Amino acid sequence: MENSPHNIRLHQDYIRLLCENYELKAELNSEYRGVRKDAVKKVIANMTVGKDVSGLFPDVLKNMHTEDLELKKLVYLYLMNYAKTQPELVILAVNTFVMDTNDTNPLIRALAIRTMGCLRVEKIIDYLTEPLRKCLKDDNPYVRKTACLCVAKLYDLNPELALESGFVESLQEMVSDINPMVVANAVVALSDINEASPETVVFKITGGTLNKLLHALNECTEWGQISILTALADYKAGDVKEAEGICDRVLPRLQHANGSVVLSAIKVLMINMRLVKDANFNKNLVKKMAPPLVTLLSGPPEVQYVALRNINLILQKRSDVLQNEMRVFFCKYNDPPYVKLEKLEIMIRLCNERNVDQLLSELKEYASEVDVDFVRKSVRAIGRCAIKIEEASERCINVLLDLINTGINYVVQEAIVVIKASETAGTVDIFRKYPHKYEGIIPTLCENLDALDEPEAKASLIWIIGEYASHIDNADELLSGFLENFKEENAQVQLQLVTATVKLFLKKPNENQEIVQQVLQTATTECENPDIRDRAYVYWRLLSTDPQAAKAVVLSDKPPIEDEDTGVSAALLDELIYNIGTLASVYHKPPEAFIGGKRYGADNVQKAVAEPAEEEDINAPPPQIQAAIKNNDIGNLLDLDWDDAGAVAASGSSQPSAQNDLQDLFSPSSPQQTQQQSPVAAKPKSNVDDIMGLFGSSAPAPQASSFQQPMFQQSPPQQQQQLQQNLFGGDLLFDTQPAAQPTSPPQQKPKAAQNDPFADLF
Repeated sequence: MENSPHNIRLHQDYIRLLCENYELKAELNSEYRGVRKDAVKKVIANMTVGKDVSGLFPDVLKNMHTEDLELKKLVYLYLMNYAKTQPELVILAVNTFVMDTNDTNPLIRALAIRTMGCLRVEKIIDYLTEPLRKCLKDDNPYVRKTACLCVAKLYDLNPELALESGFVESLQEMVSDINPMVVANAVVALSDINEASPETVVFKITGGTLNKLLHALNECTEWGQISILTALADYKAGDVKEAEGICDRVLPRLQHANGSVVLSAIKVLMINMRLVKDANFNKNLVKKMAPPLVTLLSGPPEVQYVALRNINLILQKRSDVLQNEMRVFFCKYNDPPYVKLEKLEIMIRLCNERNVDQLLSELKEYASEVDVDFVRKSVRAIGRCAIKIEEASERCINVLLDLINTGINYVVQEAIVVIKASETAGTVDIFRKYPHKYEGIIPTLCENLDALDEPEAKASLIWIIGEYASHIDNADELLSGFLENFKEENAQVQLQLVTATVKLFLKKPNENQEIVQQVLQTATTECENPDIRDRAYVYWRLLSTDPQAAKAVVLSDKPPIEDEDTGVSAALLDELIYNIGTLASVYHKPPEAFIGGKRYGADNVQKAVAEPAEEEDINAPPPQIQAAIKNNDIGNLLDLDWDDAGAVAASGSSQPSAQNDLQDLFSPSSPQQTQQQSPVAAKPKSNVDDIMGLFGSSAPAPQASSFQQPMFQQSPPQQQQQLQQNLFGGDLLFDTQPAAQPTSPPQQKPKAAQNDPFADLF
């Protein structure tokens, strides 16, 4: 094993690395500057590809004392990479850092203070304070702006030191600096400090600093503009006049070439537009916001997607921003699927009475695409147009009928789903939106019965057949075609079949008694899905007890659905408007939903990897036993039990079994009968006992009846009849033999029951 090829190869690599490091060490100590510089470059190259060159730390450190700016940058880069693994040796470089902060070249001064801030070694923090204080007041703005960011890094390492030394106060003063880049970096540093310590408010824009930030906005770089605009978004204007002034000063940023600057400017505008009451002023702003948003769609697909997600939020807040730009969002043949789907959502939001015909023509073209998922979304978009615009509903229906006549399988099925959505298909439901208005298309839908092979489409058509059974002459024949394979159908289809069959029976009772008995019998005895069984039991019991009540419940009028709105909630929308231009506006989720804060910072992740948390032992004893062991309390330890089995057994002996609960639920009996039942040995408490115990009543002891067998297992005829009588109270509709005559005299039926067409059946 020791001489395996893998071990031999590792040994060879180790020897080669030692030899290479030995050669580099000799070159780093050469008397020629060019040789030393080339050696440092080789060290950085090895470090970049992942080779361990930490052993050369002292030799590289010797090359810090140089006037060559390029060589000094390389050495500083090496120090930043290996400072954490060699903290003791980093202290040797402190004197050089301090000397460099006093250099006449501002680039070297800035480089030194930047590197000291990036080392993140606590041992050199005390040596950092004086050079940092000097650089914050440096004459050169490049040094000052670099020192601003260094304060934020120092605060992250030692907040108390940064506050006590007055660095945070210096940052607050630098917001009023004459140089716009220094102002931008001061804003960035203060914002980072605010985010790191929300309880300590170190940066708050006032009326005095507002004008200085707006003035610096025109002269700093694009990233500085983004930082200042983000800070302005958190500022609440004092009155309408101030809000209008902010909008006027930010408005030129909409013409910037950087898309992030444009989105940040739009965020500030939308936040301040809430305070402006002048309709003409807001209308002018909305008019000027449209062109830059359209320009964002000319970028790469990834940029388009980010822009589209932000536009979606903007339209939910201000639907009039792009009301005349529908054609811009028409899908191109080479658009990626994610861009097409997002454009589809925005086109629905922009749809109105003036452009609906143009949109329907475009969506009809999309239905002939090769992308099946995009075709389905397009067909569903037609239904959403019908829901949104009542005046255009008939035109939408005609387009859907044209698509059904194409005979394309997935197009036909999606069109049927849109016309009548099933229970899980969402709110695109034209029949529910416009009841009794488009019943004339039902024959066309039924003609495509054989083409359906998807559960959602089947469930939709079955609902239509059951709901409009009185208008369909052969409704029973259509349902019988589905009932032949009832047990093999999807659960969604089975649920609709049970409901549609009951509706058919209630509307045509004389002709469909056999079919409803067959469906309910199969659903209650042969289906394993509890949802289907429960629904069948409810209908069975309802029909057995009061047919008129069943008719009132099952055939009740459905309330029309409201206009569809797939956007986010109002509260979440307000929060997302504050995060336009960030990942939150792409995910349409608040930042805390996908960001863990400082827990996922680079330093914390590395620390978690180096010190993995101890996993919990699932076999560990309970806390009380662990405490007794820790305190060496043997007396208490002997009195404890691992799982309190006795308590469980005691509680279980006073509770009935699960079968008794079910028998009590389905077989009502008198208190006298309960008292006459023979006692049975107590059984351990079950989960059903816990559930039944919530109602505060105990079930009677079990009887020696057919319930000793599984509930739906085939039994002899007498036991099966007794089981049905126990479960359903003697259902006359499904009894295979005449029920026993009651001992009490029969009560006279009321006149309403005598005129009931179901009276003879039940």
